[in-house]
Amino acid sequence: MENWSLVSLSVLLGLVMRWTVSLNSYSGATKPPMFGDYEAQRHWQEVTYNLPIQQWYFNTSDNDLNYWGLDYPPLTAYHSLLCAHVAQLINPEWIELHKSRGYESPAHKLFMRATVIIADIVYIPAVVLYCLYLSDGSSRRKVATMLCILLYPGLILIDNGHFQYNNVSLGLALWGVLGLGLGWDLLGSLAFTLALNYKQMELYHSLPFFCYLLGKCARQGLTGKGLILLVKIAATVVVSFAVCWLPFLSDSQQSLQVLRRLFPVGRGLFEDKVANTWCSMNVLVKIKTHLSAETQLYLSLVATLLAVLPSSVKLLMKPTFWQFKLALVNSSLAFFLLSFQVHEKSILLAALPVCLLINELPLMSIWFLLVSTFSMLPLLLKDGLLLPYVITSLAFLFTSMYLLSALERTTVDILRIEPYSRLFRPCFPRLNLPLIVKWNFAFFILTMAGLSFTSMALDPPAKLPDLFPVLVSLCAYFQFLGCLVYFNIVQLMEPSNKGDQKKIN
Repeated sequence: MENWSLVSLSVLLGLVMRWTVSLNSYSGATKPPMFGDYEAQRHWQEVTYNLPIQQWYFNTSDNDLNYWGLDYPPLTAYHSLLCAHVAQLINPEWIELHKSRGYESPAHKLFMRATVIIADIVYIPAVVLYCLYLSDGSSRRKVATMLCILLYPGLILIDNGHFQYNNVSLGLALWGVLGLGLGWDLLGSLAFTLALNYKQMELYHSLPFFCYLLGKCARQGLTGKGLILLVKIAATVVVSFAVCWLPFLSDSQQSLQVLRRLFPVGRGLFEDKVANTWCSMNVLVKIKTHLSAETQLYLSLVATLLAVLPSSVKLLMKPTFWQFKLALVNSSLAFFLLSFQVHEKSILLAALPVCLLINELPLMSIWFLLVSTFSMLPLLLKDGLLLPYVITSLAFLFTSMYLLSALERTTVDILRIEPYSRLFRPCFPRLNLPLIVKWNFAFFILTMAGLSFTSMALDPPAKLPDLFPVLVSLCAYFQFLGCLVYFNIVQLMEPSNKGDQKKIN
């Protein structure tokens, strides 16, 4: 009973934090003509409710795609339609065709914020079940892990502050992880397919799911039980996709138009200041100027595949749940750093699997999750979310460091760097890698705090108006790059006697 009381209290604290952040401003508030992501989500409700499904993704007189046209898969559109039906019952003006563009009111804000909280019914139960059944340690440590994940500031600030529904796609992906971790491969495959059909950025997680399931089937024998399991998984994925896309399959032009909206390659390699490789390189070398759009596309594709290859091969050869979780981090982070048309909010796709490692690798996970939130600072400042950013980040930092004893748990064994440490031991016998990690953590925490303060308090030089956003993205980028190296080392150099306790059935 005591444990369930702690679980309930943790969930309540997570919900309170979300609702408190939702009382603040949102993306594009009172900023015509495009407003922001809040208006995008409202507009999709307007479009899906008032127009036939065949027009949702096409440019028409009633659906101007240049004004927040739908560019997510069908499940997002169905979700918008569901919200629209509720909005119609409350106040039809909220989704009236054309006339509702840019609609803002306290009542409508309350409705929109409530839809995000309700959507957490997908995400929060998955977090609870993951921590209770797939994390190690005592009951109290499992609850502590749960609370830390629920208090992760990046997701709260974007969904309940900026305004999006990442909790749906990430929640479905987490249900996929939960299914695979418990040995329910078909349920896991179904859940991840739904996540992919809600947001196409879930492709960041697709290779680990594919390699884990294929490796597991291969272990069971691709001419026996493994083949049967593979056929069942393939059928589950195909049928799930077919059901989600059913209204668009009768006409090939419909399907092609949806795909064109989902993958707008014409937008170029990157847009805003984002803490990835291409944007960081652009500070010194103007990639967009020197390379054609086609070359940029192929360059990012090859670089991404090369970056995820070692992790994917290792998972394919050793499909354990521990390897799967590490591969999720390495794949999503490689996609964020190297793929095409990355947005700053896409770092949440890497943050989710890092959350799943926070119990096993507390200091490095907390570090990454703080950096991921910091990397979105320019966007949060634009939305007027400075105070929520500071409070949620500090709350997460102190809560997670205390509950998970992160500074105490920094031995070579806990950090999983014993093989790496042995490489340096002959030349540097007194090298203390855990102490170096601690000092680096402290240095970058102070650096991020300093950049956060200067971004808020100081005006940039007239000749360098983007100075602070560039410094923020560069600071976050180098930390992300270090994390990619670290998590790859942990996965690729895992000793044979370490790793996941939950072996393949």
